[in-house]
Amino acid sequence: MRIHWLQHADFEDLGCIAPWLAAHRHTVTGTPLQAGAIPPPAADFDALIVMGGPMNIYEYQAHPWLRTEKALIRAAIAQGRRVLGICLGAQLIADVLGGPVRRNDEPEIGWFPVELSAAGRAEPAFADLPPRFTAFHWHGDTYALPPGAVCLAHSEACAQQAFSWDGGRVIGLQFHLEVTRDNAIEWLRHETLTPSRHVQAPEAILADVAAFTANNAAMRAILARFLPAG
Repeated sequence: MRIHWLQHADFEDLGCIAPWLAAHRHTVTGTPLQAGAIPPPAADFDALIVMGGPMNIYEYQAHPWLRTEKALIRAAIAQGRRVLGICLGAQLIADVLGGPVRRNDEPEIGWFPVELSAAGRAEPAFADLPPRFTAFHWHGDTYALPPGAVCLAHSEACAQQAFSWDGGRVIGLQFHLEVTRDNAIEWLRHETLTPSRHVQAPEAILADVAAFTANNAAMRAILARFLPAG
């Protein structure tokens, strides 16, 4: 498949998704929106992956490319492309589909459990996930469930952790299964955390090496079901 991905910050990349796409012989292109690059039309790819970023999706003055990005996501969905959004990406997709984004009641950063809903347990892309698992989180915003979408998961701090739309052709993940330990080290260089009920200290985040391994395995399992072989 022809996979295109959208980047929002120099220090946030595809994580473990990149080697998986290469190993499965997908053709991969990307647009670093933060660098002023112009994305291709939706006709140029079969699937779109929208990654995370530190900005809010309505910060048009600081990030004018957000409007262009939303137009591309809207076109990709309308033209029948498969679309996967992660964190900011999920929020952008939700907004395009009519689910507004707002501040979450409290930030959620670190390792916290996620529980699948009945719809999540029935979602084909999640078939290899356990009903409850620990995921890596890094977000301060959340989205309202868009019309026609189905909630797939929740956590104690956030009611909307994943959704699907159009029978699973479009999926949004609020949590970060793609993040490797090296990614997390880089992210922590760009933000100082204040530990709280749902924000862990950097040393606690980085100490759980096995959790990164398990998260990346879960990400690969979702990709294997979501993206047909290239």
